[in-house]
Amino acid sequence: MTTVGTLLGRVDLLADDGSTKLARAYVRSLLCRNGHRDVDDIELMVSEVFANAVRHSESGRVRDGVVTVRVYDDGETVRIEVTDAGSPNDFPAVQAPIDPLSEGGRGLWLVQELSSSWGWRQNPKGRTIWFEVRAQDS
Repeated sequence: MTTVGTLLGRVDLLADDGSTKLARAYVRSLLCRNGHRDVDDIELMVSEVFANAVRHSESGRVRDGVVTVRVYDDGETVRIEVTDAGSPNDFPAVQAPIDPLSEGGRGLWLVQELSSSWGWRQNPKGRTIWFEVRAQDS
């Protein structure tokens, strides 16, 4: 999968739960400055993917671990990429069926339901989870 559009911004944040709200605010700010008005779903997906990176990757297990967020826009599609240090044991997967009483396990399911497309890629330095939302959906 190739990257969509122009890079609007990139931020490296500490891999801790407190940085999740910083990631959300960063993405919201970038998108609003670039004319996107309804970014609530994108903000929710950023929260879910960032929190997963903190909980399930080496970034969240090591001191001073980092998660990187990149935001792209081509005028028709917004693409968000969240990159962490990866994990030898945890791989991104949508849990099915979703337990309605569970307090977790819905993150990638939400991304699957709210995005136009999503996926992940692994390389020797880490893992990137990406999702795209078409402009008419954002």
